[in-house]
Amino acid sequence: MKLGIVGLPNVGKSTLFNALTKLAAEVANFPFTTIKPNVGIVTVFDERLEKLSKIIPHEKLTFTTVEFVDIAGLVKGASKGEGLGNQFLSHIREVDGILHVVRCFEDENIVHVAGSVDPVRDAEIINTELLLADLEHVEKGFQKLQRLLKTNNKKVFQERDMLQKIKENLNNGIPVRLVKFEEHEAEFMAQYFFLTSKPVLYLANVSEKKYPGLAKLKEKAAAENSEVVEIMSQLELEMCSLTEEECKEFGKEFGIDEAGLKRLVKAAHNLLDLITFFTVKEPEIRSWSIPKNTKAPKAAGKIHSDMERGFISAEVINTEALLKIGSWSKARAEGALSLEGKEYLIKDGDVVQFRFGI
Repeated sequence: MKLGIVGLPNVGKSTLFNALTKLAAEVANFPFTTIKPNVGIVTVFDERLEKLSKIIPHEKLTFTTVEFVDIAGLVKGASKGEGLGNQFLSHIREVDGILHVVRCFEDENIVHVAGSVDPVRDAEIINTELLLADLEHVEKGFQKLQRLLKTNNKKVFQERDMLQKIKENLNNGIPVRLVKFEEHEAEFMAQYFFLTSKPVLYLANVSEKKYPGLAKLKEKAAAENSEVVEIMSQLELEMCSLTEEECKEFGKEFGIDEAGLKRLVKAAHNLLDLITFFTVKEPEIRSWSIPKNTKAPKAAGKIHSDMERGFISAEVINTEALLKIGSWSKARAEGALSLEGKEYLIKDGDVVQFRFGI
């Protein structure tokens, strides 16, 4: 899972990145501090894996990870190259989902590029630049197809019609992710990498004092089938140096009942329609993130391509059931493991051992 952190300059992207990854990206009070993307791979704690580690013999415990990419601040005109916009937009094409950081706090000591704080306006500046970049992408697609239309290939005309549909929606302010496609149209999408096709999660960078514009940002997100996660990025950064117990006490003072990373990862999993399954093959117990409704062979391929190619079956049990029984061997002896074939859809919390042969 690769998530790009975007937003206007000086909204707290790098501070948030540092808080989440505990890495030292440069943070400064001027635009374009981040020119090259900062990348951090973060371990995603899952208490279910911790519980499994207490009943399954192992030498190694491995959590799934999230890759965060701190992309430089975009500005109005980015789609036309303003503020090195073309370079930064290209970085967004490489991520699975977008974490759109929006400033929802007042601080006269921190410069705002627009001169004032307005969460909805600020969010729309970024969204408009992504829309404009996609419109340009559509035009390039039309140019590519123009010379192929004379072949009278049916698929070429279908692709042209799909691009026309996208263009009309973009001109009406509708991102590609909200456009409904026919099955044959969806086949063409993989080659285009539209920026607005990527799922978006809004991260409201808040302070202790609730900002009145936050409610309108939530309304905007809901209208886009998205959501808003509130994070005090500066506070989260300060908490990085504390122990887990100190974090809990510190969090209570500010009404934070769960670390920002945990809340963010849960929302990101939901955003990308991901689930988590576990493998308990000695010497390692491990968690894996896969798309919802993934069939067993494809899930096996997440571990190794040979396992997908030579998939035979999967022994499966839900985490809670395994914890109640107390061990894998006992679960097998009691017949609690189900033997599943190629059509089985892996479920969130499944503990799996794959059988395969090459």
